[in-house]
Amino acid sequence: MSDTLALRAATLADAPAIAATIATAFAQYRGILVPESSAFRETPEAITTQLAAGSSVIVAERNGTMIGCVVTEVLEGDLYFGRLAVLPEARGAGLAKRLIGAVEDEARRRGLTGVRLGVRIALEANQRLFNSLGYREISREAHPGFDHPTSINMRKPL
Repeated sequence: MSDTLALRAATLADAPAIAATIATAFAQYRGILVPESSAFRETPEAITTQLAAGSSVIVAERNGTMIGCVVTEVLEGDLYFGRLAVLPEARGAGLAKRLIGAVEDEARRRGLTGVRLGVRIALEANQRLFNSLGYREISREAHPGFDHPTSINMRKPL
């Protein structure tokens, strides 16, 4: 059987699989990120609400099974992406880069001027990935209750 990878726009029916994919992909950060990632509170209902409010999700499927996803929304004339999630068994094959490329393609299709993301300061490997793809720091911010920056905002002009 051939190994077929497909990227597509999510539908409301995908919400349970999206929530499960995010939870599984982010599990490695439990107990590492302070404050804890809000990804751990994603539910199918929350995903459905985000989709109904205008966010979109790009999902990656291998042979019809979801193995990754990324959530997007328009922010200040750019396409913002978050919850970039790749299941552990699908890592190391460039899927995160393919999902980011799909986000950039979507931004271009919409006529937007750039793509933005937020990454935790503690996740240096993620920062290196985003830098390697042309994203640059535009600001830092602190999560509520913190007196020092906990995340980096990055942008890539298109």
